[in-house]
Amino acid sequence: MRKASLSVQHSELLFDMRSPGCEIIVGDALSVLKEIPSDTFRCCVTSPPYWGLRDYGISGQAGSELELGDYVERLKDTFREVRRVLTEDGTLWLNIGDSYTSGNRTWRDLDKKNPARAMEYRPPTPRGLKPKDLIGVPWKVAFALQADGWYLRSDVIWHKPNCQPESVKDRPTRSHEYLFLFSKSEDYFYDCEAVREPSISNGAQRNRRTVWTVNTEAFPGAHFATFPARLVEPCILAGSATMDRVLDPFFGSGTVGEVCVRLERRFTGIELNPEYAELARRRLGWKE
Repeated sequence: MRKASLSVQHSELLFDMRSPGCEIIVGDALSVLKEIPSDTFRCCVTSPPYWGLRDYGISGQAGSELELGDYVERLKDTFREVRRVLTEDGTLWLNIGDSYTSGNRTWRDLDKKNPARAMEYRPPTPRGLKPKDLIGVPWKVAFALQADGWYLRSDVIWHKPNCQPESVKDRPTRSHEYLFLFSKSEDYFYDCEAVREPSISNGAQRNRRTVWTVNTEAFPGAHFATFPARLVEPCILAGSATMDRVLDPFFGSGTVGEVCVRLERRFTGIELNPEYAELARRRLGWKE
């Protein structure tokens, strides 16, 4: 593995000579993206930190904003840069989860099964909402991006059969998240043949539907549920061709990179937390 300094302040580049065209950039997504030339990537697949749900232990992390509007604005600004660095026929596949208002509780207890749920802070209830309200974060973000110029093309339901149990008794247990498909232009690259699925009735291949059943995945060394490879794969297959460049500005433990290597795509991953970048490096088999 090689390391190199970038012009972006506090950024570092990780790459391996055995993976040409593949790189991990350690730094803030918005700052790094501003240094990348326009029309660089065919596709972006990503899952940013969810608002007020996880403390990833690093200053400046997305999702730690006290105001929901600040979180939405931050993502809008970041994905405006993503749109710039995409080719004219490029697409964005955005996975984002929802949450409930905290009832103005300012912290959350440690969960032994999921340490990342412990929070020293909890954002206050957003204006206009009540305690116990479902916030609707994914759609607020989706509509903000749509208003900012993105084409909102599809909302995919990620059905999670092995979802985390909840102790609630006054509503159903949540077992889904959203995956949005955005495009930069009205006409864009989408390989529908690469992601066809068997029909339930006769087994014949049909156009992929908007409900994807995919189990969550744990990854050794990560104290959070990682972006599942089976969720990422159809996004990359539909949104890019062999040797295209794929972007993930919230790289985490590197699932998008791992899938890109397997599917013969090049990738750039941007990750704020050096520990997660190191985790991704080991996952990809890059040597010191």
